[in-house]
Amino acid sequence: MEKIIRKFEKGIVLVLLVMMMLAILLSTIELGVLLIQQFLHPPRFLLDINELLEVFGFFLLVLIGLELLKTVQAYLKNDEIHVEVVFLVAIIAVARKVIIFDYKSLTPQMLLGIAAILLALSAGFYMIKKTFKPSTIGKLGNHRQPGVSEDNGPNMPTNSD
Repeated sequence: MEKIIRKFEKGIVLVLLVMMMLAILLSTIELGVLLIQQFLHPPRFLLDINELLEVFGFFLLVLIGLELLKTVQAYLKNDEIHVEVVFLVAIIAVARKVIIFDYKSLTPQMLLGIAAILLALSAGFYMIKKTFKPSTIGKLGNHRQPGVSEDNGPNMPTNSD
C-alpha cells in the first residue's frame, strides 16, 4: 500500500512540475510581450516609474516561479524540501510586494509589518546559512556530519576554521 501511495505522490509532484514549467514559460512570454509593448509606447524606449515597477514586479514573479520549480524538482529527486530555497522564495515574494506597493495607501502599521516580515525571513535565512555551512552540506542538501569526511574519516582542521 505504501508503494502505491509513494507512486501516486510522485505522479502528483510530476504533474505539478509540468504545470509550473508551463506557468513559468507563459509568464516569461508575457513579460517579453509587456516589455515590447512598454518600449513601443510613446515616448519610445523610455519607461515611466509605474511601467518600470510593473516590469520589475513581473520579473520577480518569474524568478519566484523558477525558485519554486527548483524546490519541487529537488523534492521529486530526493524527497526533501530545501528550507533555504523556501526562505529565498519568501524573501523574493516580499521584495516583489515591496517594489510594487503604492506607498501612499499604506498605513504605518502595514509598513512596520512588512519590515518585521522581511527582518524575520532574513534572520531565518541567515540562521540556516550559518547552521549548515557549505562544508556540512552535501550535494542537494544531503547533510554530512561536521568533522567527518565522506570516507568516514575525520577531517583535519584548517587555518580557515
